[in-house]
Amino acid sequence: MKNKSLVSITDFSKKEYLQVLERAAEFEKKTYQDLLKGRVISTLFFEPSTRTRLSFESAINRLGGKVIGFSDSSSSSVTKGETLYDTIRVVSNYSEMIVMRHTQEGSARYASEITNLPVINAGDGANQHPTQTLLDLYSIQKTQGKLDNLNVFMIGDLKYGRTVHSLLMALSEFKTSFYFISPDELKMPNEYKLHLRKKGLSYHESKELDNSIKAADIIYMTRVQKERFSDPIEYEKTKNSYVLKNEMLENTRDNMKILHPLPRVNEIDINVDQNPKAYYFKQTENGVYVRQAIIALILGL
Repeated sequence: MKNKSLVSITDFSKKEYLQVLERAAEFEKKTYQDLLKGRVISTLFFEPSTRTRLSFESAINRLGGKVIGFSDSSSSSVTKGETLYDTIRVVSNYSEMIVMRHTQEGSARYASEITNLPVINAGDGANQHPTQTLLDLYSIQKTQGKLDNLNVFMIGDLKYGRTVHSLLMALSEFKTSFYFISPDELKMPNEYKLHLRKKGLSYHESKELDNSIKAADIIYMTRVQKERFSDPIEYEKTKNSYVLKNEMLENTRDNMKILHPLPRVNEIDINVDQNPKAYYFKQTENGVYVRQAIIALILGL
């Protein structure tokens, strides 16, 4: 794993997923360490971010490192017409790792091909979000005590949701049963369903958020992402497709937990926050430990 880029969740093996989770558990027990003392990491966020950017910065700071970069492309030379190629080549002179979020699918892979530094993809368009996936796996393992033989319900925007795409690919390495609930306009792309069929894993599709969630071990809610729609009318038609409410959680499994990559709009009623099955805020905390683990393992620390 040393000096290896993490662009797609498939860049890591199942064994490496488990290594990250094991190391994250160690950082949860002792989160402040000086492993990055004297080291600099670049965070290049061409697209707005709160949780991902701040949790990466928190992870780096807790490990004693320094962060350089930008949180909005408008504060970079992109506004002057600088290409991504030139930005990456220049920033490679200033740090030992690049963490990057970009609107364009494939941008992180491109960056990894033009620098000798390891690149961590913090989200590239509707494509992949591998560090979110690893923190999701950590959250699932913590709450369920296992990663095999689970019923995982993915609800909402399954077409453009990079978090569900990455999570599906990772969970396909385990014995997972998938349930996809979405409007027709936002169904899980066929390429991911084909992947599950090749793996011999079952999946079920529905347009209804109904009593079937009583079988869930994990409910993974997603928001309908306005920024992924080119047609505002299509967005307005689908934005309120599913709203999870407390009364819908009655008679669900005791072990069931609700995850959400956040931000939410209104797809989880605020009253659900007080339900012991709501885990999405703890999920964000787990992101710090997991990102500490990823950085430490890639830099060989």
